[in-house]
Amino acid sequence: MGRGDKKTAKGKRFKGSFGKSRPANAKKSTAHKAEVEVKAS
Repeated sequence: MGRGDKKTAKGKRFKGSFGKSRPANAKKSTAHKAEVEVKAS
């Protein structure tokens, strides 16, 4: 378990790959997105 473990999200981040534990299209909360837009303007 760690950066060398390709089955964990940390390992996938380290390798730069996507999968079950680290989906490429990660769903982000809309509340946070709205908050960022408010700060930007």
